[in-house]
Amino acid sequence: MKDFGLYLVTDQFDLTEDEFLNVIEQSILGGVSIVQIREKTSTTKDFYDLAKKSKKITDKYDIPLIINDRIDVAQAVDAAGVHLGQEDMPCDIARCILGPDKTIGISACTYEEALKAQNDGADYLGVGAIIETSTKQDANIATPAELQKIKECIEIPTIAIGGIKESNAKEIVNTYDFDGVAVVSAIMLSENPRESSEKLLKEIQK
Repeated sequence: MKDFGLYLVTDQFDLTEDEFLNVIEQSILGGVSIVQIREKTSTTKDFYDLAKKSKKITDKYDIPLIINDRIDVAQAVDAAGVHLGQEDMPCDIARCILGPDKTIGISACTYEEALKAQNDGADYLGVGAIIETSTKQDANIATPAELQKIKECIEIPTIAIGGIKESNAKEIVNTYDFDGVAVVSAIMLSENPRESSEKLLKEIQK
């Protein structure tokens, strides 16, 4: 997995399943290069069903599907990999379970978390939150000093997440030399997900 440019993290909000799946497809058509399914409240069966339907779309366009938190769901649908938070399965254990060929992303807010993830075999970091975000109100905000240290010392790809939208994407990427940005509401709540994705991609490519 090399293209971390525009990374969609899903949230169902009040969308119907058909609307949800349509947002995924339209965002891919607009330039999204990775899709992560994040379901914090769904049952295992509902998560599996949604992931399976989402993977049909991502496979159609040869886009990697990442599953948030749930290694079992990722294995069940043969996803490209998982994304794990600091309270989830440790990265090195996840690597033993998933093997060398699956992608593992780790959330990191500090240099120490980032370094541990890198040493434990993570393929990339989701760094942040960069800015306060309504989609994860308990998220810790990464300080400029921590972001700078991560930029200077961490070798694996870094993806900015948290409060990113069209108006600030370019500045965030340029300031800390991120390899990409992860967005939720800027695409999931857009009336035109394809257009919003195109605009976001254009900003980060500047």
